[in-house]
Amino acid sequence: MNQKFKIALSATLLFSASIIYSQEADSTVVNQQEVKNTLNSAANKDSLLPQPVIDLKIDQKKIDGQHIVKADKDNNYHLKDLQEARNYDSLWLKELHSSAQLFSEMLIEVQNPSAEELTIVDLPTDTLKARLALMDEKTPFNISYNSSLESVIRSFLTRKKGLMQRMLTASQFYFPLFEQELDNQDIPLEIKYLAIVESALNPRARSRVGAKGLWQFMYGTGKMYGLDVSSYVDERNDPILATKAASKYLSKLHDIFNDWDLALAAYNSGPGNVNKAIRRSGGYKNYWNIRRNLPRETAGYLPAFLATMYIFEYAEEHGLQYKKAERPYFETDTVHVKNLITFDQISKLVDISKEELEMLNPAYKLNIIPKIKGKTYALRLPVTKIGKFVNNEEAIYAYAKKELDSLEKPLPQLVTTKNQIRYKVRSGDYLGRIAERYGVGVSQIKRWNGLRSNNLRVGQRLTIFPRKPYIPKQATTKNNTSKSASGTVAGSSKVHTVREGDSLWTISRKYPGISIENLREWNGLSGNNLKPGTKLKLCNCSS
Repeated sequence: MNQKFKIALSATLLFSASIIYSQEADSTVVNQQEVKNTLNSAANKDSLLPQPVIDLKIDQKKIDGQHIVKADKDNNYHLKDLQEARNYDSLWLKELHSSAQLFSEMLIEVQNPSAEELTIVDLPTDTLKARLALMDEKTPFNISYNSSLESVIRSFLTRKKGLMQRMLTASQFYFPLFEQELDNQDIPLEIKYLAIVESALNPRARSRVGAKGLWQFMYGTGKMYGLDVSSYVDERNDPILATKAASKYLSKLHDIFNDWDLALAAYNSGPGNVNKAIRRSGGYKNYWNIRRNLPRETAGYLPAFLATMYIFEYAEEHGLQYKKAERPYFETDTVHVKNLITFDQISKLVDISKEELEMLNPAYKLNIIPKIKGKTYALRLPVTKIGKFVNNEEAIYAYAKKELDSLEKPLPQLVTTKNQIRYKVRSGDYLGRIAERYGVGVSQIKRWNGLRSNNLRVGQRLTIFPRKPYIPKQATTKNNTSKSASGTVAGSSKVHTVREGDSLWTISRKYPGISIENLREWNGLSGNNLKPGTKLKLCNCSS
């Protein structure tokens, strides 16, 4: 073999390796000497026998405009993903995360529609009437002009224009999924706009009353339609499962009312409230005739839905701009997970960020995919990553098990919804105290209840999945407190006179068996401030 041919062959092999790299997402680590041997062997032999395809994971740098392989300090190669494609993924992921923050903004708009006059937008009333008439011809919804609907449309096009543009972008990711499931249930495809009104396309949205997910299912309704909830999983947050459930629920509501407008009103406030509104209106069955008898939020619900539908239909005419999705939902795929595994492990082994895993798998509350007898859980990954997981499945599970077995602190045990409690926040409560009481973490309470800060308000209800039963301290210190009353503990005294510098904590430390909660309860205290000279009872007694 002449020297020119050897050089050309080496260059061809290097170029082929770069093509393989750009087309394959799977990667492993190989030794630098193995790569050298492969290239030298091929270049020095007359026979061009097929070489085994080595799946590399290497860093790249350019010398004289050409990509070359660079080893790390351990003499291993690490192939990076195609940078341009990863940039697309990163930008798209950022866009979806940004859109997820709009849930509260949309909720406020539905619950408190603006009554102010908005005439800035270039939308003559006659033009609006003509467009609504065209929309009415091709949809089963009753779309007709009225001043209330015009007001909401103008509001969305002015004060909420940015929100609508974000929805146009995020919808590219979810709408194909919605349309498929709605079509399966023979439901109008326009229902897809309802998810914008419900959750602003945030799969982890949570309302103040506990409704969750893209379709805002309450716990009981979700359970009726097969959506399970445990300490690990909340299927109300799963885009596919929740969309299936919403389709079935809406279909049932339409069977009841035989009208899609009323079905949507019932979806928001419950069939009972719609029936009450029909009775109070004197028997009318048109949404606009019973609207004043519906709850305030539901009164703004259908107008917001129709306004969203109008804006999507005429976005171009109103100059709304949006970013083109580089990865729609159907460029992802699922694999059934056979053993317990964490997002941290998947991220490390499959080379995908935890943020992207959370966005694609929002049903997993603790970033853990559990293994539960009789249940099947799926992992959603980009199509470029799914092969890597499937091809190395056994090795991945073995690695995950070995790592989990070596953890100093075991993963939390599964707690089903049967064990959940609703805790009412009392004066003096804070997240740390509540978490300690039930053997859970502060971050878990925040995640279960969609809390963004540590602030609580008295009377607020919290959903908690306790790891241990709570036994009130008063019950456990009954004997001690009676001793205190007799003088054994409290020095024959039933009261303590507050001195300068005293606090509930320091007082409780002086009298064994008496807790801060005891002092608050026995003395009717709501805060922590104590006034010098105040006499505090040291027992559950009348004097």
